[in-house]
Amino acid sequence: MKHKILFSLLFTCQFLFSQADLNTVIKGGELLLSGLSVFKTSKSEVKKDSKSIESVCVKNKLNDRITFRLLGKTEEGDDVKKELVIPKEGKECLFVLPKGIYTYEIVLSNKEIYKKGEYKFEDDVVITVKED
Repeated sequence: MKHKILFSLLFTCQFLFSQADLNTVIKGGELLLSGLSVFKTSKSEVKKDSKSIESVCVKNKLNDRITFRLLGKTEEGDDVKKELVIPKEGKECLFVLPKGIYTYEIVLSNKEIYKKGEYKFEDDVVITVKED
């Protein structure tokens, strides 16, 4: 008789604790989701008449690391020079870049220029560098 009571008590405790863990997981999930929606909301509230871009990201799909160079000017005439070194299968980002037309260069690890050109940055963008 004592064994049956002890067993049912243990089973009840295990059930209650598993429910508490489940509730904790659910509450944690709710916090995580609400945190993500806050980030998304704040990002969507960026003004269209802003003079800067929130982020420019570059993904490298080549077999070696690359260097991504940007050269441009702000509306006030100040030079803007940025450089990202991106490992193989990596991604790097620039944050708060003034809008405008930039000259870009993609340089391979052996110092050979892979691509060169101009790009007009007006909005957030993700650039993927891959073999043609």
